[in-house]
Parts: sequence; C-alpha cells; structure tokens
Amino acid sequence: MINEPLWTDSSDSEVERVFLHLLALDADGSRIAKAIRRTFDLLLDGQHTGRYRWEQLHKTEKTHCGTLVEINLQREFDFADGEVLDYSIEGIEVDCKYSQKLADWMIPPEAKGRILLGLWASDQAGKWSAGLVRASEEHLNPGTNRDSKRTLSKYGKASIRWLFQSAPLQENILLRLPDEDIDAIFRSTSGQKRINELFRRAQQRPISRNVVATVAMQEDYMKRVRGNGGARTALRPEGIVIFGQYKNHAQAATDLGLQPPGPGEFISVRLARRRPHHGDASYIELDGEYWVIALATDPPEPGPLVPDIGPLGR
Repeated sequence: MINEPLWTDSSDSEVERVFLHLLALDADGSRIAKAIRRTFDLLLDGQHTGRYRWEQLHKTEKTHCGTLVEINLQREFDFADGEVLDYSIEGIEVDCKYSQKLADWMIPPEAKGRILLGLWASDQAGKWSAGLVRASEEHLNPGTNRDSKRTLSKYGKASIRWLFQSAPLQENILLRLPDEDIDAIFRSTSGQKRINELFRRAQQRPISRNVVATVAMQEDYMKRVRGNGGARTALRPEGIVIFGQYKNHAQAATDLGLQPPGPGEFISVRLARRRPHHGDASYIELDGEYWVIALATDPPEPGPLVPDIGPLGR
C-alpha cells in the first residue's frame, strides 16, 4: 500500500520529483514487487537446485542480492545510468540500496548528500517496502564500517519518504505449507509425482510457475502440470482440477469464491457434483453438470474437464 511519510522535507524538491516520477511509473507497486520476486527466484534457482528458502542460499549469494535488485529494477524501469551513483531519475542521481532488515542500508561515501532508493523484502513474510531519503549528514550515524560506509540514524529512518510499506510480495507457497506436506511433496524421485503431490496438498492457494519449476526440477516442468499425462490427468480421478493460464479458468475460480490465478499462477481444488447437502454453496457448470468445492465428507469422484479458453497475458 502507499503510505504517507512520517516526515517530509517539503524543501527537498528533488526527493519529491523522484517520488512522484516513481509513483507515475508504478502506482500500485506491482512492478517493483515483480523485480524483487524475480531477484529471489534467480538467487534460489529452484528449477536446478530445489531450493526455496533464503536460508538455503550461500553467503556469497545473499551478498549478491542487493546487486540483483538494483539490476532488475533498472531492467524493469529502464532507468538511465547515473554518473556517480546507480541511476539517473529525472536527471537526479539516485543510489539503490537493499537490505534484509528494514532501512538498514549501508551507505557509501560517494552517496553522502545524495538520494537513496532504499528497499527491504522478506520472502518468509511475503512483504516488501521501498522509500526515498537523502543521505545528508543529519540523517546518518557518525560511525563507519571498514569500507567507510554509514547507516541511517533514528532521525534519518524517520525521514524516509515511503513509496510503499509492507506491500505484498507474490507468495512462495512452499514457505507456507506444513513440514509434513513439504516432506510428502519432495519424497519422490519422480518430478511428475512431486508435482502431483504439490497440487494435491496445496489446494485453493496460488501456486506460481517458479514453485512448479522448483518442485519439478526439470527443464520441461510446465508439461508436468498439463493434461495428456500431467498433473491434470493424474488428479482428475480424485476430483481435483487445476485452474491456470486461461480467462475461463480465472472466471471459474472466481465463481467458486477462490482467488483467481493470475499470469504465471495455478490454483488446484477438489470438486464434487452439486447435491442437496451442499445448500447454497457457489457452483460452476462444466461438462453439462454443476460442480461445487468438495466438502471433506464428499467421496472422491472423477472431476470435469476444464477447456482452455482465452489465454491470460504473461
């Protein structure tokens, strides 16, 4: 969400110009969030490593995170290079800083007196923040580390012009599942069986394409989701359908009261034919019959085929 700053120096017209320019480029923060999500996914490289937690990264990879955030933001917004600092935004030098602790940015000597675009994100919490602050002397702690870098003082942190605070980051569902579900998903040596178990156990929640790649650990991971031998085929006898990259899938999920999958996402759910005991539960029509989200007491029955109509934008 967009937050009012705790403190604003109305005389700092450069901070305000950069602030308004960034909001014009990304009013809801979705583009910054996408760049951060891309950074985490690149570092984890789940498709080839099976990793999905920050703690699984090597120390050198964690250190590289800030550089990747800087690079991915520049790619997303096509910022010009700064002469001294990372970016030139509206002709103003801006240094990009990222930290795992909120506002704990390490500020180099060349950034003193300049504007910082500071970011924080936590995959575990599923949140991120971004704000602007001038690294003026009154905003900095007096001490330096061995690289002569400084940090924001309490006053400096209170002076941050927040663009977004605790905004949602696309969820990594593997961080939300119980340990027993994670163990069951990764127990098999078969990529297809792991994908089947993922959609069986993580129902009614968005599952990103990157999570699918992490669980499959194969180059053809998307094939493991589809029909014709993929998870949709394997799980249909249990009544489980997988909504994905099509407009009619998103509409069906919405009609059932589920969060619709966005581009690059899937949602699985077990369905049952609508019967009197389902009462006024939301339902959809597929294969000429009415279907509801199955109750725990509903016995498994073969689910409907869901046609693929109207691909969602990537």
